[in-house]
Amino acid sequence: MELGGYVYIMASRRNGTIYIGVTSDLAKRAWEHREELIDGFTKKYGCKMLVWFEHHGTIEAAILREKQMKEWRRAWKLRRIEEMNPDWNDLFELVCH
Repeated sequence: MELGGYVYIMASRRNGTIYIGVTSDLAKRAWEHREELIDGFTKKYGCKMLVWFEHHGTIEAAILREKQMKEWRRAWKLRRIEEMNPDWNDLFELVCH
């Protein structure tokens, strides 16, 4: 993975519960969510699918973007997912290679 940071969205299913997070290691963090190693929201609501991500040159820029996106309406978040991933495929394998 590249240096910097990632904003990412995990989902329980298409149009299901979504979670927005930020990390410097996307493959590791997505794996932790999939394996339910992180207690909290994603474990409680079964958000195991990585459906969207965006790379930023610095972790600070990624954190700023995450904070902005968390303020968005749900429809805007869903639109963002579908622009990148219209079929709501799990992108986990893509980021692990």
